Amino acid sequence: MKVAIDTNVLAYAEGVNNAEKRDVVLELLHSIPREAAVIPVQVLGELFNVLVRKAGRSPQEARDKLLSWSDAFPVAGTTSEVMMMAVDVAADHRFGIWDAVILSTASQTGCRLLLSEDLQEGFTWGGVTVVNPFASPRHALLDALLGAE
Repeated sequence: MKVAIDTNVLAYAEGVNNAEKRDVVLELLHSIPREAAVIPVQVLGELFNVLVRKAGRSPQEARDKLLSWSDAFPVAGTTSEVMMMAVDVAADHRFGIWDAVILSTASQTGCRLLLSEDLQEGFTWGGVTVVNPFASPRHALLDALLGAE
């Protein structure tokens, strides 16, 4: 099973906002096999902005963090097909266009899950289910990915 990772998850992993959530996310990301995860390129752009504007990091430090994440997990680009799918998602489901791009990228790369705290838990589109990694109890699909019983 493949999983896409949203910006908020990586922001927490970088220590932005909440130390407790940082620990949860880091444990989760260490448990996901590299080949099972995808980072949409849109997420990297958003993460850069969060690190520079919200966390006060230098652009050089933010760039280094993005390079580190792109070394850790495969990055999926935004194609014209992904963008047109995203427009449909945004129009049909009232998503913001950039969230729709992330969801569409997840769908196009064969992901079954999108880890996100910001999108509606359990929303499914294009074969992708949005799962909040902080929800309790943990979503059954996330348990399945992690091999939990």
